Amino acid sequence: MNAQAPKYVKAVFMDWAGTIVDYGCFSPVDVFIEVFRRKGIEVTPEEAREPMGLQKWDHIKEMCKIDRIANLWKQKYGRMPHDKDVDELYADFEPLLISILPKYSKPIPGSVELVERLRKMGLKIGSTTGFTRKMMEVVAPVAKKHGCSPDLIVTSDEMPAGRPYPWMIFQNAMTLGVYPLKHTIKVGDSISDIKEGKNAGTWTVGVIKGGNELGMTEQEINQCDPDILADKMEAVEKKFKEAGANYVIESIGQLDEIIPKIDDRISQLEGDV
Repeated sequence: MNAQAPKYVKAVFMDWAGTIVDYGCFSPVDVFIEVFRRKGIEVTPEEAREPMGLQKWDHIKEMCKIDRIANLWKQKYGRMPHDKDVDELYADFEPLLISILPKYSKPIPGSVELVERLRKMGLKIGSTTGFTRKMMEVVAPVAKKHGCSPDLIVTSDEMPAGRPYPWMIFQNAMTLGVYPLKHTIKVGDSISDIKEGKNAGTWTVGVIKGGNELGMTEQEINQCDPDILADKMEAVEKKFKEAGANYVIESIGQLDEIIPKIDDRISQLEGDV
């Protein structure tokens, strides 16, 4: 592909799990299920995925608000879950997640090459995540060893709040010296990613394969009936667009294919200067 620098687009802000590492976004899902199981509450993978992209404490709190889970909790403990319960669940969650993160930090196919192409295009590459800095201190070195290393990582616990608030993107923009944000792109695999980008004023791109919303391994995708897979992917695309995504791509390696389209749309909005 032509690596010519775009005229308007200045930076891309990427999510981590489910976007550039951890195909299918399975590391947090498995741990969410386990920490609730330790409390005697069986949650489904779908329930564990629903708030994905949020800071992990907030994610657990949102899971506790799901009617089925809240009712199971009340049946077992005689009351609805409250913040102290979220604290206890998170206290189990963080060390367990950190212990398994190394094996889930391999780059998703296409992400390493994409980062290289974006750099050749002269773009700055930031990143945001629902992981804490402590978690990213495990993930980032493994990803870098495999050749995937954005210019900057901003974590949810370093900001006043995580997604869907735009603070992580704002910090990326300030540190990387990128302005205005309407000349940037946020790409991610969760609805929270899209909301984060919309709230920050970036262009937003949802990724289907490898991501949380589809929630399938590479093997499951390869073995899935083509018609069934097409239906699943169409449903994910619809969710992204309903959340406000400007574009939806099948896999992360296709991101640079739409940058000229975004550049052209910015040109039409602003006119050549």
